[in-house]
Amino acid sequence: MTFHVAVPGDLRIGGGSLSQLPDVLRLRAAERPLIVTDAFLTGNGTAARVLALLEDAGLHAALFSGVVPDPTTSSLDDGLAAVSSHGADILIGLGGGSPIDTAKALAVLAVRGGRLRELKAPVSYDGPALPVVAIPTTAGTGSEATRFTVITDSESGEKMLCAGPSYLPVAGIVDFELTMSMPARLTADTGIDALTHAVEAYVSRRRNSFSDAVALRAIAIIGRSLRAACRDGSDRDARAEMMEAATLAGIAFSNSSVALVHGMSRPLGAHFHISHGMSNAMLFAAVTEFSLSAADDRYADCARALGVADDGIADADAAAALVGELRSLAVDLAVPTPEQFGVSPDDWTALIPTMAEQALASGSPGNNPRVPSASDIEGLYRQIFRGDAR
Repeated sequence: MTFHVAVPGDLRIGGGSLSQLPDVLRLRAAERPLIVTDAFLTGNGTAARVLALLEDAGLHAALFSGVVPDPTTSSLDDGLAAVSSHGADILIGLGGGSPIDTAKALAVLAVRGGRLRELKAPVSYDGPALPVVAIPTTAGTGSEATRFTVITDSESGEKMLCAGPSYLPVAGIVDFELTMSMPARLTADTGIDALTHAVEAYVSRRRNSFSDAVALRAIAIIGRSLRAACRDGSDRDARAEMMEAATLAGIAFSNSSVALVHGMSRPLGAHFHISHGMSNAMLFAAVTEFSLSAADDRYADCARALGVADDGIADADAAAALVGELRSLAVDLAVPTPEQFGVSPDDWTALIPTMAEQALASGSPGNNPRVPSASDIEGLYRQIFRGDAR
């Protein structure tokens, strides 16, 4: 068996690594970077800090701060105009998943043109694109190391997965100091997102020995650091470990895949504006329990890496312990059910068939150890609404 491994060519990891951004750009002979970010990071001064760093280095930098949460195809229009008017030769995605995903989409469309829906999965795009440097400010998405972007189609409401080598950043600045002010809710949601990436990469039908090793390492780090980071946001060791784990988990799933949890979570964001990490957290235990019978040994390995089962316990028991830990984690980190989040039962029930159809269309459920039918997915959506799986 052969497999292809793809990672950014330049990853700077550790506290203070943001200061190396000008060097990263010089290595690529970039002169006109455009920072792609959101209103929050503009308002708290982070974007201005990055802009000043570039200007002080003699680069002709500009700022686009129009990224919206759960970016849509319509929200890309202003960004494309900013890329064009600045004559950008490189994009810097600064923020959580939304700014980095937006930067990736802009990088492709600014060169290729056309509409993003033409490139949604199962298309794999390997054509020309502007280079992207990703600077995550949350410890969860791993987008700085992946070949994916997720953008909602403004016309259909579908949260589209777009994949291919052209979306992979050329470099990433992984500086945990940028996460020190993250509130507990965001820390929890993005941390569970990273754990989901690692577990799904390990159990995916598209896994390989490289992704396995990276995924298990990420799981082990998250197991000892996530609760600590949520409990005390000033814990630098926990913040550093979660940032590293998020990047490792991103590398793992980018070189394997995600699976059913992600396939089902994207419609929750598109229809109910539930954040991606929280959507995953709502689904994680129920989907894992559904999948156990097809991969007890793989889930058992995850449980052992996470620290909730030892080598002497049978695989089936270790896998069950993983489900129990995911339920405990949801309680400890105050993950709401969709009902507690404020979704009305009538709206939820009415959209279940559509969400199931969109989940299957994404292709991710086909990577799951136990491949679900539409009926299975509908049943899981019904199950998690009030938290019946907890």
